Amino acid sequence: MYGFSTTLRIPFDEAIEKVTAALKEEGFGVLTDIDVKATLKAKMNADMRPYRILGACNPPFAHMAILAEPDIGLLLPCNVVVREEESGEITVSFMDPESVLDLVGKPGMKEIALEVKAKLMRAKQSLGA
Repeated sequence: MYGFSTTLRIPFDEAIEKVTAALKEEGFGVLTDIDVKATLKAKMNADMRPYRILGACNPPFAHMAILAEPDIGLLLPCNVVVREEESGEITVSFMDPESVLDLVGKPGMKEIALEVKAKLMRAKQSLGA
């Protein structure tokens, strides 16, 4: 599997704030925030429930990964999807850096991936779901 998730029972905007704060606690900043709902509405006039992709980056780990493999940027940042389900519940899905960075096959990359995964797992657990 390439990700892990949790479910929240709070309003969507509150979930975004909570996820962003949980990531920050683990040393991640949100480099990108893609509002898929707004983009598809603007480009295709398509309606959908709230869906955001947060591009999370932990600078020290990103730096180590780039030094080990300059093309690693193709697999960065660590995406976190926050989406509203039909039930009104919020699903928060985290990219699993271990499975994604396994694609690289370079020495030292596995260790970096495991450390980043542990941080993302702690962020998930801190959401309290």
